[in-house]
Amino acid sequence: MAEKEGGIVKKGHQEGTKMSVALLEEFGLPSGLLPLADVIEVGFVRSTGYMWILQKKKVEHNFKMISKLVSYDTEITGYVEKKQIKKLKGVKAKELVLWPPVNQITIDDPPTGKIHFKSLAGITKTFPVEAFAAGQ
Repeated sequence: MAEKEGGIVKKGHQEGTKMSVALLEEFGLPSGLLPLADVIEVGFVRSTGYMWILQKKKVEHNFKMISKLVSYDTEITGYVEKKQIKKLKGVKAKELVLWPPVNQITIDDPPTGKIHFKSLAGITKTFPVEAFAAGQ
């Protein structure tokens, strides 16, 4: 794919996870935002901010602090920039019985301790940033 041209690629779970956490931290996003399992590949194109993650199977993660179940597909893509991820694909958050896709994640700058998840349907949910810290 043209989007992946010039990208840095890490293969395997350990290297891929390390890279995804490093990218989240570099751009001021909480390091527990992408709880991955069985990572095949993580890639990042610095010139465009395009990031992709491939994992063997879909992962569902419950963020206990906010009682929110989030589903991460086998392929996750998006554009990472300072304090936000745009055009996100492959991530869904459970809302009652629906699983609307999350397509943008933004952290307030200057920081207020809040993180916002926006779905294509225009629904925005706001949570405390610390709910997505590593190990949550």
